[in-house]
Formats: sequence, structure tokens, C-alpha cells
Amino acid sequence: MEYSRPAARGRKIFGFQADGQPALVPYGRIWRVGANESTKITFDTDVKVNGQSLPKGQYALYVFPYSEYWDLVFHMNITHWGDGRNNYDPKEDVLRVRIRPITTLVFQENLLISFDEIGHDSVKMVIQWARTKADVLITFDTYEIMRTKIERTLKENPTAQTYYEVARYYQEEGIHLAEAISYLEKALEKGGETYYFYRVKSLVEGDLGYYDAAIQSANKSLKLAAMEDKDEFVRLNQKSIKTWEDKLENN
Repeated sequence: MEYSRPAARGRKIFGFQADGQPALVPYGRIWRVGANESTKITFDTDVKVNGQSLPKGQYALYVFPYSEYWDLVFHMNITHWGDGRNNYDPKEDVLRVRIRPITTLVFQENLLISFDEIGHDSVKMVIQWARTKADVLITFDTYEIMRTKIERTLKENPTAQTYYEVARYYQEEGIHLAEAISYLEKALEKGGETYYFYRVKSLVEGDLGYYDAAIQSANKSLKLAAMEDKDEFVRLNQKSIKTWEDKLENN
């Protein structure tokens, strides 16, 4: 994200002043969402903005503000200086979405564009200035991104850590668990016995319902962790072992 952060400095920011004259950012006129050069945002993967598809790339970010809503524009021409009002061509818009600004109690002196509510496959982009705030939901296909990255990484002379990280991702997502076991075995073969390799192996085995195997792997992880004074992993393994033993007793 590249943008300048103008200050309010006591000025009316959006709409019109009390005497009817345009404020700093008048309604209905293009705004660069910053100052100086056009504001730019870059995505290294395809995303969706408020549910609408946007291909990966770098875009100039513009807003057409109105009292009840804003039209947020992702524009392919990133060379405009200033707000671009003299050169702006709507044919160069890649995506336009409507967002709803709200009035806030907290005053934001300098324009702020931030990213909040960051999740596994989504984030909110938040635009704040003066007492006005608007946000837009950006989502991405994490599974497809990771699948492509994993395929590429596994072709590039993978290390023990590579196999471990792929297996850990699969375990955390609850997918491809049989593959995760095979990758963990490769990690152990290449990298030797480590408490965190065995820890993840036990979790995958537990997820698969192989409780005897999970307990064996967890015991190995526990002993190796104890040797390195990794108390947290000792406790985690003890807790998991108890869970799996209870499951075996109840089956």
C-alpha cells in the first residue's frame, strides 16, 4: 500500500462547508484517497472485494464520495498525479464497489488506511479521516494459494523443514492427512527426531483416529521436549496423551 497521509488541520473534510462551499473532498468528485501521487494498492494474488472478483496486480485507488455511500474504484492507470480528475477515464476502472461510510466518535487527524480483522482468508481494509470511517471486505482463496505454493516448493529440493511445514498446514486445516503422515515421515528421515516433528505427527494420527500411534508419537515428542526444557510441549503432549487414552477406553 502506497499513500500519503494529509492532515485535517481544522478543515471540513467531506461534503460541503456550512456556507455551502465545497469541503476539502466534495461529494461526487473523484478523490485519490490521499495526497500527492495517486494512492496505490497491490495484490499478489486474485482477490474478491465485497464479493466481486479483482485480478492480482497494482491499482490506483479512488473514491467518489457521497453523503450516504462511497464508490470505491480500483483503477488500472497508476500514473496519474493528484486526484487524476483531468485524466481519469472510467474505462480504465477494473472494479467499482459501493461501501457505506459511518460517523465515528474518535477524530482521526491524519488520513489512515489500515487492515483489520485479519483472518485466514479475509481482511478488512479500513479508511478513516476526521470523523468518517468506511471499510471494505477483501477475501482470498487461501487453499488455492497454498496448494500452488506447496506444489512449487516440493519440486525445489525440499528439506526436512519443508515437509514438516506442509504437514503442519495440512493438519491445521484438517486436509490431506494421509499425505501429511508421509511428509512427516520424510521430515523425520531427513531431519532426525525432533519434538515438534513428532508433535505434529501425533496430532495427525489423532485426527485420523489412530490413537495408539498418536500416543506413541506424543510420548516421543514429550521425551525430546523434556530433554530441551520445552515445558509447554511437555504439557501439550501430556494433555493429548490423556485425551487419546480416554478415547481408547471409551471405544
